[in-house]
Amino acid sequence: MKQIIFSDNAPSPIGHYSQAVKHGQMLYISGQLAIDPATNKLVSGSVSSETRRVIDNIKAILEAAGMTFENVVYATVLLRDINDFEKVNKVYSEYFNQETAPARVAYQVACLPKNASIEITMVAGE
Repeated sequence: MKQIIFSDNAPSPIGHYSQAVKHGQMLYISGQLAIDPATNKLVSGSVSSETRRVIDNIKAILEAAGMTFENVVYATVLLRDINDFEKVNKVYSEYFNQETAPARVAYQVACLPKNASIEITMVAGE
């Protein structure tokens, strides 16, 4: 049976989807943009600041599900410009322990919602 996970500390969905769905011991987090949950507006500035906001949004969702970044097993990173990968990776590394970091892929895409620079989705398990 699935359980819908919602956190007031992450932005509300901008479409017909849930922030996350827990099914059994697995948590599937929808793609997160750099939307500030307090203003519901996209964070402007650098890809680094967008990345930090995205990962903080994911952290809030993980906490709502009783999990941490140590529970994350897989991440997908979508970038408007793959040349931003090193900047994104620098911020990403602040949240994950190298020895227990999840599997991950990163892609450059043609466009992201709200013209964002980055979107990240994660899968976590208990």
